[in-house]
Amino acid sequence: MEGDAGRRAAEPGGRRRAGSVLGSRPGHTVRLPASTRSRPEPVAEWTVPWLRVAAAYAWRLILVGIVVYGVFSVLGSFELIAVALFLALIVTSVLRPLTDLLDRVLPRPLAVAVALVGSALVLLALLALVGNAVAGESGRLAGEFRGGVHRIEQWLRRPPFRLSPGRLSDVQSQVTHYLSTHRSTLFSNAVSGLTRAVEVVTGGALALFASVFFIHSGEHLWAWMRDELLPSTARPAWDRAGRAAWRAFAGYTRGIIIVAATNAVLVGIALLVLRVPLALPLTLLEFFAAFVPLVGSPVALAVATVVALAGRGPLTAAAVLALIVVIGQLEGHVLHPLVMSWAVRLHPLVVAVSVIAGSIVAGVIGAVVAVPLVSVVWAVLRALRAVPPPGPARP
Repeated sequence: MEGDAGRRAAEPGGRRRAGSVLGSRPGHTVRLPASTRSRPEPVAEWTVPWLRVAAAYAWRLILVGIVVYGVFSVLGSFELIAVALFLALIVTSVLRPLTDLLDRVLPRPLAVAVALVGSALVLLALLALVGNAVAGESGRLAGEFRGGVHRIEQWLRRPPFRLSPGRLSDVQSQVTHYLSTHRSTLFSNAVSGLTRAVEVVTGGALALFASVFFIHSGEHLWAWMRDELLPSTARPAWDRAGRAAWRAFAGYTRGIIIVAATNAVLVGIALLVLRVPLALPLTLLEFFAAFVPLVGSPVALAVATVVALAGRGPLTAAAVLALIVVIGQLEGHVLHPLVMSWAVRLHPLVVAVSVIAGSIVAGVIGAVVAVPLVSVVWAVLRALRAVPPPGPARP
């Protein structure tokens, strides 16, 4: 019976297979799972690795470029509001430390009012001083300019230019003819300038109105936007990016003010020593022009060179040209590395490309906004990249 049971277990039909041993397991074939079978290599794997990486970065950069273009298009449509808010942020970055200091002894609203009204009075007093200087020197300046123009004509008649008196008179007649024939165009440009002046006043009022709330309770506005617009999981990264952006923007603004003030003091002293007409207005022009890095200061000193050429002669103009070189080297190699090192420090090539790109996109406003915008973006990227990704959750 045991032999019959063994035979039945060995062969379902009751017959033993040839070559089988009693008590052994039946032979069978092993099937590999479908995941381990050989598959044809995808077509994308046929390309070289660097080309795949370049393609992956390319479409991501295209998407980022589309988003940036869309943002700038929207900002261009609301240029007045964007510029007003930018000015409000500048005022906030400058006056917020003063307001916090006054807040220790005064109520917060009163501290904000004292800081804003006091700074406005200082700015108006400075403009009044410049206006009085221009009005007081207008008569003498007119005579100096007439004599300066005559000296320029005499200088152009001598070598190496050797321009004939007839050629100079032709240039004067062409300028007069241009002004007479394009009178309507100049008038329309003046009218559009008045419209632009109304927009400037409107933007200034909006900037002042916004800066009041930014200085008084900017952190509450930020918290409201964070809590109302973002999910709870994204709020820590949003706060980290916001703090980094504000530190970069405020540091850059205060640093560029220090650089502009230093440039203006040096230029003012040099113009007073050289006895260049309108030294005080040119100093103020240098201060505001220094807010456009690497470009504004040379342009302002070029205007001072023209004034020096007309008012004091070629030697004084040459001295002002030498001043352009000295101030440019001092600003680029001493002031910016020392003053801006505690803010977001950018390479001079990045600064130059940013200024040129901003001027191409939005003119003078773009040139002013470009560098702080790049600084803020770089600070946000560094802040978000510095935090390591969260590890796997432990039970």
